[in-house]
Amino acid sequence: MRFSAREAEEVAALLREAAAREVLPRFRRLAAGDVRAKSGPLDLVTEADEAAERRIAAGLAARFPGALIVGEEAAAAEPALLGRLAEAPLAFVVDPVDGTANFAAGVPLFGVMAAAIVRGETVAGWIHDPLGDDTLIGLRGEGAWSLSREGARHDCRVAPPAPLGRMVGAVSWGFMPPERKAAVLARLPALGAALNFRCAAHEYRLAATGGAHLLIYNRLMPWDHAPGQLIHAEAGGASAQFDGAAYSPLRHQGGLICAPDGASLALVRQEILGLGAP
Repeated sequence: MRFSAREAEEVAALLREAAAREVLPRFRRLAAGDVRAKSGPLDLVTEADEAAERRIAAGLAARFPGALIVGEEAAAAEPALLGRLAEAPLAFVVDPVDGTANFAAGVPLFGVMAAAIVRGETVAGWIHDPLGDDTLIGLRGEGAWSLSREGARHDCRVAPPAPLGRMVGAVSWGFMPPERKAAVLARLPALGAALNFRCAAHEYRLAATGGAHLLIYNRLMPWDHAPGQLIHAEAGGASAQFDGAAYSPLRHQGGLICAPDGASLALVRQEILGLGAP
């Protein structure tokens, strides 16, 4: 199955509507009872996450009858949903508020993300910025672009390759095992700059539009990475898991590197992660 640009823009409109109706009205207006911890104190869910996911899921079900819809909050309640992604003729993974910790703290770095997956392969991805009110869209084999509220389109392109000492990288080390975390943190000064937005949506946006060279993640839930990895690839970037395998939304461990090209990816793998050739 292939998505047309028109269908992709219909999904973008759905994400925008959910953000406008369910997310933004709650930003900096959450009551104490509107924020809850899930697996731990850093894993939060808010009323905005749940309301936006319900609206997005209902819209996708109406537009694509029979599609499997795996929202982050639905999967938290029913983990078996993830196991159905591999065989689903069409599935959507949805992150209704990526960067929930930022959102709950009133920090304006959060996004709404979704990806379409056909029998285990990502075929389309969306990253909506509620505050900037535009959406990055990627279609497998057809490129990636930003779509403004007014309908203006601009192609996405990753940054050109750069020496390690001039690379800007978003490095998410919080979920790394202690030994790898210590080693990676010790090597970060080799980069030109390192950042962590606590929001994959904005980190992928930055890399896919040329504002950063490098992304490194250890924990790989599909709603966090399937949209951005596809958009980054369609913007000309290269990616691989830590062991050299191609990224798959069915694999939730093993780390992920995104870089401008294969040579940059190999350099980062060696110099920042301390890994040899795969």
